[in-house]
Formats: sequence, structure tokens, C-alpha cells
Amino acid sequence: MMLLDKILVAIVALEHLYFLYLEMFAWTKPRTRKSFGTTEEFATASKTLAANQGLYNGFLAAGLIWSLVAPVELAKPLTIFFLSCVFIAGAYGGATVNKRVFFLQGMPALVALGLSLFA
Repeated sequence: MMLLDKILVAIVALEHLYFLYLEMFAWTKPRTRKSFGTTEEFATASKTLAANQGLYNGFLAAGLIWSLVAPVELAKPLTIFFLSCVFIAGAYGGATVNKRVFFLQGMPALVALGLSLFA
């Protein structure tokens, strides 16, 4: 992997660690509710679901981090797989939840994936 590939993969991984934090630990806080456009009642009622979603984001981040430290022969396949998962999740979220999801989650993964595939 080139340095630029690794930087973009690391950015996507950090982004998903941040999503993990928001969804698992800060879901009911006012700033998080404002970011996700939820009410206090909805955030409280959906706290467990959000934590589950945050856990999945953590798994995506873990896979991306793994791709950064994996032996050379595994790095590219891992990178392509986990960035593809992130892109698909972002595209689905953009289509079903809010277009912002695609731009915040799907686009960074797509850019990193494109660079990884064609580098």
C-alpha cells in the first residue's frame, strides 16, 4: 500500500471509531442528538439499538486497522473488503436514512477504495 492509501484508510477507520463512540457512549447527549436529528425521547428509546450499530462500526474500524498492520499479502484484500463494506453501508444509509450518511460514510470509503484498487 502507498502512504496515501494508508492515510485514507486510517481516516475512514478513525471516522468509524468516532461513530462507535457517538452511538455507544454519547447517543443521548444533546450534541449527538443534534447531529443525528433525534429527540431526547427517541434517543432514550433507541439507545440499545444505537449501541448495537456502534459496535458494528467498531468492527469495521477494527478491520480497517487490521488491513493497515497486516502482512503485505493480506493488506490489499482486507482493505478492499472492509472499504467495500463501509461503502455499501454508507450507500444504504444514504438511500434509506439521510443523504448525509452517504457523503459522510460512503464517499470517503469510495475514494479510499478507488485509490486502493487502482494504485
